[in-house]
Amino acid sequence: MTDLLADVLKSFRGDFAGRVVTADDSDYDAVRAECVWNGDVDRRPWVIARARSADDVAAAVRLARAAGRDLAVRGGGHNFSGSCIADDAVMIDLGALCDVSVDPLAKRARCGGGTRWSQLDAATQEHGLAAPGGFISHTGVAGLTLGGGMGWLSRKAGLSCDNLLSVEVVTAEGAIVRASAEENRDLFWAVRGGGGNFGVVTEFEFQLHEVGPIVQLSLSFWDLGHGPQAFRAIRDQARDIPGDIAIFLAALNAPPAPFVPEQHQGAPGYAVLLVDHGSPDAHSRAVDDLRRAAPPLLTFDTPIPYTALQQMFDESAPWGIRGYEKAVYLDELTDESIDVIARHFPLKASPMSFMPVFVLGGKYAEPAEEDTAFGGSRRSLYALNIAAVAPTAELLEADRAWVRSFWTDLVPHAGGVASYVNFMSEFEEDRIVASYGAEKYQRLSQIKAEYDPTNLFHLNANIRPATA
Repeated sequence: MTDLLADVLKSFRGDFAGRVVTADDSDYDAVRAECVWNGDVDRRPWVIARARSADDVAAAVRLARAAGRDLAVRGGGHNFSGSCIADDAVMIDLGALCDVSVDPLAKRARCGGGTRWSQLDAATQEHGLAAPGGFISHTGVAGLTLGGGMGWLSRKAGLSCDNLLSVEVVTAEGAIVRASAEENRDLFWAVRGGGGNFGVVTEFEFQLHEVGPIVQLSLSFWDLGHGPQAFRAIRDQARDIPGDIAIFLAALNAPPAPFVPEQHQGAPGYAVLLVDHGSPDAHSRAVDDLRRAAPPLLTFDTPIPYTALQQMFDESAPWGIRGYEKAVYLDELTDESIDVIARHFPLKASPMSFMPVFVLGGKYAEPAEEDTAFGGSRRSLYALNIAAVAPTAELLEADRAWVRSFWTDLVPHAGGVASYVNFMSEFEEDRIVASYGAEKYQRLSQIKAEYDPTNLFHLNANIRPATA
């Protein structure tokens, strides 16, 4: 068997233009560490295939099949689950597939499957354009988009997946196909929210929107005692705030930033961030109304480049930090759910652990539930994430327990365990099915059976192929 695998690997090297890294290479440990963001993940792939093209990806897919190995796919490597890397697996690293091209007249952009949002933002902002991305700039375009894609532009322009125009996909058979509204329509529907279950996406084409290059940021911060009042105040405003204004809530420790007085730096509390993407008068009114209803401990108002806004939380998620998370959708931020937040948030151990709340609505809510495979209700107004982020294993272990207890107490107010699949550290089957809903999951399962009947792509929020 060992000789057979050696022959298979030797043949693969001949077909592969990129770099093949194995445990025999002196930099194997360095390469596998740089491929995954979560420092709590320590796994040893059989082969790390650093692809340079879709043909390379297809060769690596065929290698996994021929060798009978699991297949892991790394786009940006930034997720809590670390599913991009697995023991004894063939790991495809898409990092070199990061070319970006922009057509400013058509307001379209193409990028490779290994592109990070910072790279796509830099290219599109040269033309005052942007594709809806996330909140951490070193997040990969692939993972975020395939699972949905929430960020600063969700209310103005919808999810990342809502703005996909086409994709290039390497299937489980090693075929290279395109999918769009005109060709392979079922596959195109499935990759817009169904994750990496249907193949390796090696190229994305996005619709772009006029954004920036300067936006207006207003940040307000309250201490632990007054934060719940602030959350209730913004909750009462949220449905009336225009979609051109991004709304982001967080329970977190105040950063050691120049705009935070020294005596408050590091203090736990609550923040509300409002970002104007085109409604300055409404933005000013919303900020004034919030601060009158709940006077904050400190404020910070400034124009900011859109690219800097996209990087604003990067320091809260440095490469190699340890992490764990769980999340819920809330149709409403009720008084009872705010009480749960107020009770649990102060109990965390790591100062880096935090609770972001993504306020949705606007363009996010416009598509019909069946328009894409996105695993979340378009009626939900809030996606609440509880994130343990810690520099040591001991702090992470303490806050993993904190996340689980916090989440358990929130679930009754969420009406169930459905969650944004991009915010799952563990892929429990009941939560995955609940997130998509039975009808959508069944359709995804049927498409999975067509494109990946043996479930080769299963190291993810897995959708099992339908059986006859």
